[in-house]
Amino acid sequence: MPRLGGAGGGDGGIDTAGHGGEDAEGAGGLRGVSHNPSRVRGRGNQDPRVSVDDHMGQRKAPKDGDRKVGRRALLIGGTAAAVGTAVLARDELARLWWRVPGVEKPRKEGEVDFAGARWVAASDANWRRADRPDDYGIDMVIIHVTQGSFASAVKVFQDPEHGAAAHYIVRKDGHITQMIRELDVAYHAGNRDYNERSIGIEHEGFVDRPQDLTDEMYEASARLTARICARYDIPVDREHIIGHVEVPGTDHTDPGEHWDWDRYMKLVREASTAKA
Repeated sequence: MPRLGGAGGGDGGIDTAGHGGEDAEGAGGLRGVSHNPSRVRGRGNQDPRVSVDDHMGQRKAPKDGDRKVGRRALLIGGTAAAVGTAVLARDELARLWWRVPGVEKPRKEGEVDFAGARWVAASDANWRRADRPDDYGIDMVIIHVTQGSFASAVKVFQDPEHGAAAHYIVRKDGHITQMIRELDVAYHAGNRDYNERSIGIEHEGFVDRPQDLTDEMYEASARLTARICARYDIPVDREHIIGHVEVPGTDHTDPGEHWDWDRYMKLVREASTAKA
């Protein structure tokens, strides 16, 4: 039975809510494979066709579209591919460096990533220390609804047995609490790949109570999301700002049918423009 809301999934195995964690096959399939087909690029093999004269058995002159590739073009293409591969290798090596145990950025206790947010630490068991975006790139914001009160969400995120927590909680009155640093990996999506590349934002309320989704909440959350998108150069669109329900393998339905995506995205765009 689908779960309605809240952060879900740990960093592997089975969490205390009883559903698969990040490494489970049912929680996203192959690691690194996007849920969005538009992110998978490339073409199938395209072999040049040879035209043959049925009567003479001779090869016809190639058309413009089938013209053979010259040696110079091959050399230039090969060089470009080698340069591209070198850049990718350098980037990957840089990410691997930041994943080495003991290599980490300086931190200040109680520091927040969003001005005006209040810091309340989640249990260490509900997130993984990282150095994002240097070790794992950030390209998504995932929207959640707590299925409970603000106080209850804080309580469970501080419970080491819960196995899940989000970076932020937005209260009905627009107050924002940060519980995990953005550079760290929060266990909120129930999918390891999505956890590593996203910021999770919880919203106080219940998915079946539209009155919980207040103006103050929408506006505060939109400002937060706009700031996150600006910081990590995330496109402000529905491919990169998604609901928990859209994570592959999830058994959650939040933020639910009452979440007004058109309104929210408009507010995020307005906040992004105002910030710029």
